Amino acid sequence: MVTSDVQLFETQDGSHSVLSGRYGVSYHSRYGAIRESMHVFIEAGLRLRGFVKDELSVFEMGLGTGLNALLTWLEARDRGWRVRYAAVETEPLPLELVGQLNYAEALGKPEAREFLRGIHESPWGAPVRFDKGRFAFSKVRQSLEEVHLPREEYDVVYFDAFAPDVQPELWTEDIFRKMWLAMVPGGVLTTYSAKGAVRRALKAAGFEVEKLPGPPGKREMTLARKAKEGRRDRVTE
Repeated sequence: MVTSDVQLFETQDGSHSVLSGRYGVSYHSRYGAIRESMHVFIEAGLRLRGFVKDELSVFEMGLGTGLNALLTWLEARDRGWRVRYAAVETEPLPLELVGQLNYAEALGKPEAREFLRGIHESPWGAPVRFDKGRFAFSKVRQSLEEVHLPREEYDVVYFDAFAPDVQPELWTEDIFRKMWLAMVPGGVLTTYSAKGAVRRALKAAGFEVEKLPGPPGKREMTLARKAKEGRRDRVTE
């Protein structure tokens, strides 16, 4: 189905994703939207920090369909973690399309539909709370270049921008330096991209970088860590 400049389609694991008419690329892997998000962001990022501390601050580059936020909420709820979740998004999806996403059915979690609609309908810049305040969600309609991020705030960063050849301005040393400054020592950044230029930009920004096995259809992904002893000499503050 087509709504405005975006088109809903079903990926190979049965979960929905969206094709961007503007950029000509999909929001998730065609091999499986839920499968990819779980592998790249929940398993490689959130759990890595959640097993160390049970109060987490998460930042997402690109809210998109809200799948990463949804999976984070479900994971945190099941494990008893408290989460503060912040996302930036410049092109929010139409609510009509959000209402058609099948994540609740694909996950077997009917309550996911209400959560997903709740985050998409929430006002920009005003936090909304779920699970009696244990999950606080906020979003801003600004680009990553423009948004002000607090210093040493985030335990986990989901870097889920469109691919480097589509949005090259978001995969630079300067952007990753901004992320480095916004993360706590010991924090982790995960992304599906494993391009050499991306890894080099992350390293130049001060991160310790490693390649991990990628989700289905992708050989590798990237995990970047901010050292516990912050290497501020590598970063222009």
